[in-house]
Amino acid sequence: MPRRLPGLLLLLWPLLLLLLLLLPPPAAPGPQARPGFRRLGTRGPGGSPGRRSALAAPTGAPYAGVGGAGICKSRPLDLVFIIDSSRSVRPLEFTKVKTFVSRIIDTLDIGAADTRVAVVNYASTVKTEFHLSTHSDKQSLKRAVARITPLSTGTMSGLAIQTAMDEAFTVEAGARGPTSNIPKVAIIVTDGRPQDQVNEVAARARATGIELYAVGVDRADMESLKLMASEPLDEHVFYVETYGVIEKLSSRFQKTFCAPDPCMLGTHQCQHVCVSDGEGKHHCECSQGYLLNADKKTCSAIDKCALNTHGCEHICVNDRAGSYHCECYEGYTLNEDRKTCSAQDQCALGTHGCQHVCVNDRAGSYHCECYEGYTLNEDKKTCSVRNKCALGSHGCQHICVNDGATSYHCDCYNGYTLNEDKKTCSAIEEARRLISTEDACACEATLAFQDKVNSYLQRLNTKHILSGSFSASA
Repeated sequence: MPRRLPGLLLLLWPLLLLLLLLLPPPAAPGPQARPGFRRLGTRGPGGSPGRRSALAAPTGAPYAGVGGAGICKSRPLDLVFIIDSSRSVRPLEFTKVKTFVSRIIDTLDIGAADTRVAVVNYASTVKTEFHLSTHSDKQSLKRAVARITPLSTGTMSGLAIQTAMDEAFTVEAGARGPTSNIPKVAIIVTDGRPQDQVNEVAARARATGIELYAVGVDRADMESLKLMASEPLDEHVFYVETYGVIEKLSSRFQKTFCAPDPCMLGTHQCQHVCVSDGEGKHHCECSQGYLLNADKKTCSAIDKCALNTHGCEHICVNDRAGSYHCECYEGYTLNEDRKTCSAQDQCALGTHGCQHVCVNDRAGSYHCECYEGYTLNEDKKTCSVRNKCALGSHGCQHICVNDGATSYHCDCYNGYTLNEDKKTCSAIEEARRLISTEDACACEATLAFQDKVNSYLQRLNTKHILSGSFSASA
């Protein structure tokens, strides 16, 4: 067994060497966490392994807030980054700072009406890289941040804050005025001790309404960070041990700049549409065809017909959906334009119910009429005979005499007598001639005919007498 140990060590030696290379080098102990600032890192006090801070969300993970992803909308800000690029910040570390700035930009709603961003770069000199009004979208902002180069010497933090006040937070540079109620926020990132009097400049900045956040890295002086930052300090001062973990602070700033969105939370009580206004504010709107009521929550359908802009020729009818449609009076049909109306041919429809004649009226309606000799009944549909003789179908050879509303009889002119068919007439002289030329010894049929003729003659005489008396009285 002892003889085999060297061979086993030779086999395991490359693996042990690889493990040693993978272990992180011991870091120089940084400042201990104290009241007044927050500490973020991968190692606890004294170099012992520590737990990930609640502020250190995974890189790039958006802050979702209490109710889940998407309920927060960043407040509109005038945001200025003041970044230290002195000699102590190595090129790779400065790249980490720019990544940190870009990550925060990713969490914001960027735009002229939303958050505007500027960057002030400082060392012993100060340079405003771009103003609040320079870029209005995330992509151009991030490209501009990526192009920033270090200035190398010195750490003039006070001069950098003063330059931000004089050049970045001005209306001319894109800052919004005091009446807009847009917060002015500055985030200063440094890894050293200021070489100028920073406390007085920072106090003036805070007095003008600028909210200052101080982020210290590695050798940053904690007392200077607290002198620069706004109150409460535990919400405005942060510390990370290396630039390698500074990116993780972006989620903390997203949470800071996030305003709960009541529209996403479902607490808005808007009947139709909820519109987020930022900073946790919202307002209600209504769907097309509706008006917002006085309670600013519920909606009522617009009375389109009452507006008199509907264009309906006859009738405007409001629909439940807040719209309307046109209809026509009885006897009219809606045209293809769905606005105007045309009179229907009611008689052609065959539903008029007229017994004899249907007549269309101009008003899109109709009325019934009767043939000659008939009268329209009270139902205005059916007809009754008014004069049978006037119908022309009576068959009287000479004269038709009405006997009432539904009957008649035939009569003959003077010198004629009505035949047995009650329709035709024969001349009286012809009847006498026939009698005189008949054989006196005619049969009974002839005698009967004579009686009949005599009866006719008597009737005619009576008629002549009555006619004479009527003429005399006239």
